Amino acid sequence: MGWNPGSTMTFGGVFSGRRVLVTGHTGFKGSWLSAWLARLDADVAGFSIDVPTNPSNFEVLGLGARMHDFRGDIRDRDRLAAVIDEFRPEIVLHLAAQALVRRSYEEPRLTFEVNALGTLNVLDCLRERPSVRAAVIVTSDKCYRNVEWVWGYRESDTLGGDDPYSGSEGAAELIAYSYMKSFFDAGGGGTAVATARAGNVIGGGDWAPDRIVPDCVRAWSRGEEVFLRHPSATRPWQHVLEPLSGYLTLAAQLWNRKAAGESYNFGPPSTTTESVAALIRKMSTAWPDARWRVDESARTDRPEARLLKLSCDKALAELAWRAVLSFDETVEMTSCWYRRYADKGADAMFDFASTQIDRYSRLASERQLAWAQ
Repeated sequence: MGWNPGSTMTFGGVFSGRRVLVTGHTGFKGSWLSAWLARLDADVAGFSIDVPTNPSNFEVLGLGARMHDFRGDIRDRDRLAAVIDEFRPEIVLHLAAQALVRRSYEEPRLTFEVNALGTLNVLDCLRERPSVRAAVIVTSDKCYRNVEWVWGYRESDTLGGDDPYSGSEGAAELIAYSYMKSFFDAGGGGTAVATARAGNVIGGGDWAPDRIVPDCVRAWSRGEEVFLRHPSATRPWQHVLEPLSGYLTLAAQLWNRKAAGESYNFGPPSTTTESVAALIRKMSTAWPDARWRVDESARTDRPEARLLKLSCDKALAELAWRAVLSFDETVEMTSCWYRRYADKGADAMFDFASTQIDRYSRLASERQLAWAQ
């Protein structure tokens, strides 16, 4: 059977009609995930402290009218528990985080509390509520102790990092590992839990400060020049839908009592790693007046990773998951979203985002990804 746009049978039909809770649903990745789950006919709820940016993808897509919108601080265990008890989710995807490296230097305590304590609160709530069948705990590729070697980090490599953000995500992984081994039976009843690691995500709707794509879009929309700190730094760029397809694949496997107690990397093949300069050049084709230059004065004394790769062999072997898009397709989909928003504003952006989700799913089906069949 060929792929059907908007088909609720994607991911084996696991999400259709299910109650799914997304923490961090007002953020960049969380809003795209919520939109995709709505597309899969899930009953979606979100838990976030606020809308983090203006504009925001959550508001541009009009998600407040398409899902249950709960507000609260992930550090507040009692509030989180009350929301879980009210909504009674069957599946939980935990994305709430302080995700900016440079902000972690400015607010290290906040970063550790949100990322480590927030993860602890989610897991502790699930420990007492075995009616939740599956939970994916999302951290970051920054959870690894990055020594900038040329091969990809595997799930068994050393955790930790030099900056507070990396350290907090390593701590979240250690907390999750302890809870998975101590309180969640990988082979029996109760909640099946696993962790997911991904990073350097780009795509339409990201408006976070101090991130290369939204910084470029903001500057070019005003006719201004972009200042680059490290144009030669390389990253495994991936479209936001890539790791989300991994999280959903993992959640579906957990629902079916597979992959519990494990950790998985989700990222592009190592051959698609490109420099910041290559990304900017490719993006600029959609912005005729785009200008940029290297600004040595913009560099800080804070260390910034120049090279970070993930090995996704485990996800391929155990989940039959791999990335779908090429680098060119990734940048083209990202640029198209921002151009559409710049030209039309928020009008019908949910429909436009849905067409991008459909296109991504169709390409996954054509390229024989198991979750899209």
